[in-house]
Amino acid sequence: MHHDTGLITLIAMGFGLAFVLGFAANRLRLPPLVGYLLAGVAVGPFTPGFVGDPALASQLAEIGVILLMFGVGLHFSLGDLLAVRKISLPGAVVQITAATVMGAGLSYFWGWTWGQGLVFGLSLSVASTVVLLRALEQRGLVDSAEGRIAIGWLIVEDLAMVLALVLLPALSGTLGGTPAEGGGSVAAAVALTLGKVIAFLALMFVVGRRAVPWMLARVARTGSRELFTLSVLAVAMGIAFGAAALFGVSFALGAFFAGVVISESDLSHQASADALPFQDAFAVLFFVSVGMLFDPAVLVRQPLQVLGVVLIIIVGKSIAALGIVLAFRYPARTALIVAASLAQIGEFSFILAGLGMTLDLLPEEGNSLILAGALLSITANPLIFAAATGLERWVRATPRLAEWLERPAGVLAELPEGVDEEALRDHAVLIGHGRVGAPVAHALEQQGIPYVVVEQNREEVEALRARGLPALFGDASRPGILEHAHLERARLLVVSAPDAFQARLILDHARKVNPDIDAVVRTHSDEERAHLERTGVGRAVVGERELALAIIRYAFGTYGVRGDMAAVAAETLQLPDPHTGRGRSSSTTQPVPGARDG
Repeated sequence: MHHDTGLITLIAMGFGLAFVLGFAANRLRLPPLVGYLLAGVAVGPFTPGFVGDPALASQLAEIGVILLMFGVGLHFSLGDLLAVRKISLPGAVVQITAATVMGAGLSYFWGWTWGQGLVFGLSLSVASTVVLLRALEQRGLVDSAEGRIAIGWLIVEDLAMVLALVLLPALSGTLGGTPAEGGGSVAAAVALTLGKVIAFLALMFVVGRRAVPWMLARVARTGSRELFTLSVLAVAMGIAFGAAALFGVSFALGAFFAGVVISESDLSHQASADALPFQDAFAVLFFVSVGMLFDPAVLVRQPLQVLGVVLIIIVGKSIAALGIVLAFRYPARTALIVAASLAQIGEFSFILAGLGMTLDLLPEEGNSLILAGALLSITANPLIFAAATGLERWVRATPRLAEWLERPAGVLAELPEGVDEEALRDHAVLIGHGRVGAPVAHALEQQGIPYVVVEQNREEVEALRARGLPALFGDASRPGILEHAHLERARLLVVSAPDAFQARLILDHARKVNPDIDAVVRTHSDEERAHLERTGVGRAVVGERELALAIIRYAFGTYGVRGDMAAVAAETLQLPDPHTGRGRSSSTTQPVPGARDG
């Protein structure tokens, strides 16, 4: 060929290897991110064979960072953070501090400077958004109390890292790295940096908040999807570049606030959907470019240092999170799940490490150790979740240990004053007050049916009690909690919590207290539903099946079909699972009475 094809070759090799290794990781039930990083190692300078152009890889990585941070801003929810602020805000701050101190202390023994140790420790302190959300989704925990706390915790970590990206360049000279442009005192450099950031934020929230949604609305009215997608990408890339060129703000920070501004628009969901393919594609190239910087020989050359890094990520951070959650009087189950969720590092760690090397605040050796820690902690994360489940069962089987770990919740574990406990008869006990439980509680209240809520989110319980509603704080699978709800006199138990293991524990305990109680349980699989119904549960509800019935009912109405919905419901519930191919019945699907072909 008569022209340079370095960029095309790098993209082709990067995507190709990322696909192959990402697919292999998925088949091994590992996050695909592990495969993407290994693809980068394969095309990096430390392994034989094809070596990608590091300069081109660096620019592709910058685009990946911009789109990753744009996605973080687009999905940033102040409401989600405020809902669990009392635990997530102090928890994240304490854990970041603990991990940073451990990382800095370890690096000090290796002979690094305190500035290098600070960047190194910060890089070990923040979990991967991609890995955490995927782990929670796979276990049906996103809407649980544990999931909401972990996501709120992650939001605080992300915001703290955004702040670090702003301040590190200004403090670089003081920390032993490349001094900020213009010299002068540290206070002046920090003040100048913060002044630029404030000016940028003022422009974004005064002008951008109005101008960007207005522009997107005008483009949407054209009906051209291509133009709309192009406008979203132009906003993300344009604001990121403008922030860097005009205000000296990093690409990452500019892209983050571009996403925040668009998130307030009515078109935010469409913008997210259109930008997602590009975000995913360039995020893959970002992880590939990060993998190119990893020297696998560090695993052989410095095994003890790698072990120290992994122990900080998996053990140190987990113990810190576990202690913080237990200190706030949350159940051991919540503490273990939050700790397991955060026992890994990812994309923000790579962004910080890259900035640290640019500012001469992190040696290449440190970057390799961070990458080794990320690869090993992400790979081990499914095992950590399994260990957390095993630990929870062990704690449950050891009442003295459970009582020692779980500090009494005080008055929140008892019905609030003003509730006539003697009048609580034939009432409903509702486990969970989230997106499923809250509408159920509202419907019961509208019909005048008495109920008691048992919820693991402390802030939610406090809010319910402030409204005069009977709510208890605690883990309903623990003996004693349900007794305060007077389960022995209740008629109905509603388990809206998504975790199957917890639901089984709750049902076992409920039957010991009240063998005749009726129960309706939320579950996420046909196998679990079949098991629950065999054990005598009145109704086990699979969310996806109920959604299908609602859509079928609406579709029948649209076409004027007068089908027997009871028969349709029975048939729908017996269809095989599209993912596993298994169902409750092998009967052949029959046409719905009254339905028409075509």
